[in-house]
Amino acid sequence: MAATDSTIVEEKTGVEQYHALMTEVRDLKNTVAALRIALEHEKAEAENAVQAAYAAGASEIAQLKSTTSALRDALEKARIEQDRCIQEAVVSANNEIVQLRATATALRDTLELERADKTRSVQSALRDASDEIRQLKATIVALRDTVELQLREK
Repeated sequence: MAATDSTIVEEKTGVEQYHALMTEVRDLKNTVAALRIALEHEKAEAENAVQAAYAAGASEIAQLKSTTSALRDALEKARIEQDRCIQEAVVSANNEIVQLRATATALRDTLELERADKTRSVQSALRDASDEIRQLKATIVALRDTVELQLREK
């Protein structure tokens, strides 16, 4: 019986070992399944994080493009406004120059007319004075002649 008992013990031990190994295999399968699920969950979370980062990056890029476009439009409007202001200033300055030239020409013409009038007035006064001097000299000569005649007659 000793041989059978040892065989039974050996068989029992083999069955227990088999059950233990099967339990360990089952536990390992469960662990592998749990790890696979956890890995898939981590993978999904990483994919979601990548998608969220990509979406955030795309959104930021769109916002930056929009901001860039708005700033470009504002800059262009500012340049156009500056050009318009410069053109208005140039036109205004040109108009003022034309007016000032016209005023200068009118003043020059007026000055020339007044000079001519003054010259005519001076020449007329000189002519009148010369005529009066001639007449006075003629009168003096005539009076002298008269006085001389009267003195001779006496």
